[in-house]
Amino acid sequence: MPPAASVPESARKTRRLDSSPWRCLAVPSMRWWSAANLVSNTGAWMQLTVQNLLVLQITGSAAATGLSLAVQAGPGLLLGVFGGAVVDRWPLKVTAAVSQAVLAVIAFSTAALIGAGLLNMPVLLVLAAITGIVNTIDGPATSLLGNDLVPRTDVPSAIALGSMVHSAGRLAGTALAAVAVGTLGTGSAYVVNGISFLCVTAVIPFLRPAGEAAAIRRPSPEKRPAPAKRAPGGDARAGVAYFLGKPGLVALAGITAVSSVFGRNYQLTLAVLVIGPLSADESDFGTVSTVLAVGGILGAVVAGRLRNPTVRLVGVLAACGGLLQVAAGLAPGLMVLIALVIPMAVVESVSDTAGSTVLQTEPEPEMRGRVLGVWRSASTGWQLAGPPLLGLLVEFAGARGTLVAGGLLIAGAIAAGGLRARAVARKAAVSDRPVLPQEPVPAPVSVPALTPVA
Repeated sequence: MPPAASVPESARKTRRLDSSPWRCLAVPSMRWWSAANLVSNTGAWMQLTVQNLLVLQITGSAAATGLSLAVQAGPGLLLGVFGGAVVDRWPLKVTAAVSQAVLAVIAFSTAALIGAGLLNMPVLLVLAAITGIVNTIDGPATSLLGNDLVPRTDVPSAIALGSMVHSAGRLAGTALAAVAVGTLGTGSAYVVNGISFLCVTAVIPFLRPAGEAAAIRRPSPEKRPAPAKRAPGGDARAGVAYFLGKPGLVALAGITAVSSVFGRNYQLTLAVLVIGPLSADESDFGTVSTVLAVGGILGAVVAGRLRNPTVRLVGVLAACGGLLQVAAGLAPGLMVLIALVIPMAVVESVSDTAGSTVLQTEPEPEMRGRVLGVWRSASTGWQLAGPPLLGLLVEFAGARGTLVAGGLLIAGAIAAGGLRARAVARKAAVSDRPVLPQEPVPAPVSVPALTPVA
């Protein structure tokens, strides 16, 4: 039996591990998955960086670059719900492995076409569209697979770690793209990205879901109703109906949409603010961008400590972000703006992690793929609509007016939604209160009139 003094120390170590932002790494499968995703993110950012340069080389048009990105994002808007339905119907590990292998084939094919001198703009757009279609399946499949590797309370840690891996891959991929193009040519970035997809594919068969995830995992296709008995698109429609029938998910979508359209696009609004009203230069905006990135990393560390975030927490954080945006719009100088940018980035990062956790854990396991599919379609819509709308607002109201008006709109909309939700909940509580049976009122007793005695 261990000494009594060792028990408290062991308990303290357990508590520290439970509250650590990186506690998900205690699971061996998550360590392998994170390493594979770091390689994959690095390759993806190498390809994306080179793809933009490649389009410019082929066409010489910046508009064509935007077109290629829009073609790749388009399937997410139109087919996201159907991709989520596919993820719910088939084994998760198989779906993720196949989608990663297909993306590897696309990357290798593009590299081969570049080497043979056969790549032109129409072919590139077709490949971008196919990539976008595959991503409608790969996105929810890989997200849910990563979450299944850890207990539910550690999902925020896994999502925060994924954010860190994404940021690290972006930095490494962008830097390596320049080296690869300068030494080995444009096609080398596609080759590296293809290899990175194969790395993920090779790791997937060895991943083991957490006990609770394995216990509730979706049944095998043999145990499900035959697809022929279902109406076409029935799974997708069921996913939309399920999403719209969950007030929490609808509220989360509303909070994220208004925050994404009227805030968060800081590369646009803060760039105009720094160079315009604050009379700074491009290098100063570079400093602001760096501080934003550092704040995002700090926010990921904070978000990793979450255990059971709620939609209410997401709303509070988003409203705080809106008020910080108002303060940034009123900043009198560059140093004040930089001081405000750090908490803005931290709040945004924590809010994103909390929202992703709710989105990926609250629905029933058999519906999570379709929920993520609905979310992909909706989020692609507001991500495509946000920058043009914000650009028009900047033209009319200026950078300060846009930041202030957008921040007030975010905070006001979330506050109004919260008050409405509270009123609806109070009304529902009153209507659901059981009505106690009333005591029957006794009938009046007739008393005979007294006859006076003679």
